[in-house]
Formats: sequence, structure tokens, C-alpha cells
Amino acid sequence: MPPIALAILTAIENKEGIMDWGLIGERLLFVAAIVAFLLLFSIFRGRNPRKARAEMVRTLLSETRINLILVDTFHQQPKVRRFETTHWQLNKKKVDFLGKLMQEDLANAFGQAMDHNARLNAAKKSKSTEKVVPDLEGMKAPLVRIKRGLEDWLLANVGRIDESERPGMIDGLFGR
Repeated sequence: MPPIALAILTAIENKEGIMDWGLIGERLLFVAAIVAFLLLFSIFRGRNPRKARAEMVRTLLSETRINLILVDTFHQQPKVRRFETTHWQLNKKKVDFLGKLMQEDLANAFGQAMDHNARLNAAKKSKSTEKVVPDLEGMKAPLVRIKRGLEDWLLANVGRIDESERPGMIDGLFGR
């Protein structure tokens, strides 16, 4: 029986009919301390840098795949779409482990994507009816190299390209 339930039953079964709140308070304090410890442990646990890098590479690979699809289907889309650059903007200063050529390709391709997005935003603000077209051939070559390079990095360092198993609730709590 859980300690809190035992404390409540003990207080209720008190012979004098007076509830013993001291015992309940002690048990609640004990449970609150355990919950606080688990919460602090999960917040302050260290992140595995290898997993963090793999997750960063996976998110960049995901953006690269989306951008490749957008480049391939650009002229077939009814309206001009923005390229994905969120994870690149978050992680562009942390990719020094990838290699010089990969960093240059990432900066080139995502720089062109961000430039296209900025021109698209400017055209929308000015309510222009002109279609904003990026340099599709100039973007495709680095995106293909990036995709291949990130997949190779994942295979070499993690062993698989896509994450096959999702962490459970307990795994996330204890950092597995």
C-alpha cells in the first residue's frame, strides 16, 4: 500500500476520532521531496554530446530533404513556397565537426534558401505579383552533396540514417 494511503487510513482509524494531520503531512513532505528530486535530476542531467550531434545532423538532413523536394517540384507548385531554414539558423555555429567542405555547402545552400525567403517576404510586403524564383540549379548541387554527406556521417557515427526507435517516457526522464 502506498505510504500516503497508509497515512490517511491511520488518521481515519484513530481511536479518538481526531485526525492525525502530522503523519499525513510527513508523508506528503516525503513524496514531494522525491518528486522534486526527480524533477531536478531530469532538468540538470547532462546531455550526451554524441546524441546531440546526431540529432542536429538528423534535423539538418530533414531540412535538406524537404528543400530538395521543393527545388525538384518548384515549377509544379501553384504558389511559391518558403525553404526550410529553421534548424540551420539554430545550429549553423555548431557544425564545426562536419568538415570544411560540408560546412561550405551548408552555408551556400541554406544561405541561398534564406535569401530566397527574404526576397519572398519582401515581395509579399510590397504586394508584388511577380513570381520570386531562386537559382534552382545552383541550390540543387549543394543540397545533393549535403544530403549524401549527412547520411554518410550518420552511418559512420551512429550506424543508421533514420532513428528507428523512439524514446519512451522513462527514457526521456533519465536521459537514455
